[in-house]
Amino acid sequence: MSELSSWREEKQAAYLYHVVAEVEAGTPRAALFVELAGEAEKQAAIWARLARESGATPPAQYAPDTRTRVVASLLRRFGARPLRTVLSAMKVRGMSLYTHPMQGHVSQEPGSEMGKRHRGMGSGGNLRAAVFGVNDGLISNASLIMGIAGATADNALILLSGAAGLIAGAFSMAAGEYVSVRSQREMFEYQIGLEKEELDHYPEEEAEELALIYQARGLPRDDAVRLATQLTADPARALDTLAREELGLNPEDLGSPWGAALFSFSAFAVGASIPLLPFLFAGGTKSMMIAIALTTAALFVVGATLSLFTGRNAWWSGARMLGIGVAAGAVTYLIGKVLGVTLS
Repeated sequence: MSELSSWREEKQAAYLYHVVAEVEAGTPRAALFVELAGEAEKQAAIWARLARESGATPPAQYAPDTRTRVVASLLRRFGARPLRTVLSAMKVRGMSLYTHPMQGHVSQEPGSEMGKRHRGMGSGGNLRAAVFGVNDGLISNASLIMGIAGATADNALILLSGAAGLIAGAFSMAAGEYVSVRSQREMFEYQIGLEKEELDHYPEEEAEELALIYQARGLPRDDAVRLATQLTADPARALDTLAREELGLNPEDLGSPWGAALFSFSAFAVGASIPLLPFLFAGGTKSMMIAIALTTAALFVVGATLSLFTGRNAWWSGARMLGIGVAAGAVTYLIGKVLGVTLS
């Protein structure tokens, strides 16, 4: 990135810091963002000097572009918390205050006991994603099959529709997950690249930004400065810490886009195949009854499994999911029945 681009990044951040401070007026966060705006102005001055030394001339006054003005307008309308990911992508630091707002909370550095306990949560996250993926495939394809079955008794058409629903839904889920994870990774990689460049050019200013955030989280000023200085002394640890504390990102939460896509595709396909399986071997009322039995059993199991993440009673969760699935299937069956009569 050129010196002028870096200058614009810092001026943009300073502009948005002032807007966040305006939105947070009357709260302890307001003072933090005013100070962060001052730090961004100092860093912009450094880039302006470097630009002039390389023969470029920064504009006399910063003018926010359309994107920045739109984000500022959204900030004034909705506040900073819903926009924290957008703000992080636009180099507005301190977003961890909205994910860990407790005063005095400071994220543990890598290798600490707290960090060790939180690592390994990815497997639980994958289990939760798998359960929801199976549930999506199960309900959507069962509803589709019930709707087609209500309109026609043609087994080939039911089978074709169910297979199309499975394939289309699985690819849709996979594409959505790929884009979501890829976008998240791209934002993280870009922001961490900026942090690395800034650590190389002005480590003291980066340490000061981090100290301000720790101070806003409840640490005394001297302790916040000492901790920030220690953490930014090691470049590798500094990048990890800045990602967590300034960007509000956890590097360990970022997975592979292709892995997420394949995982989502497989989970949806497994769920969508359950109501479809009986029609692969036979048609008629018998296949319909088997499909309904398999689907209701799977719905109950999925609902009961979700109780692991909600803390609710497993029987209640299973019954609720069963009720939702039965209602969806019944409505689509009746719609198919009406349409079948109308079109025949």
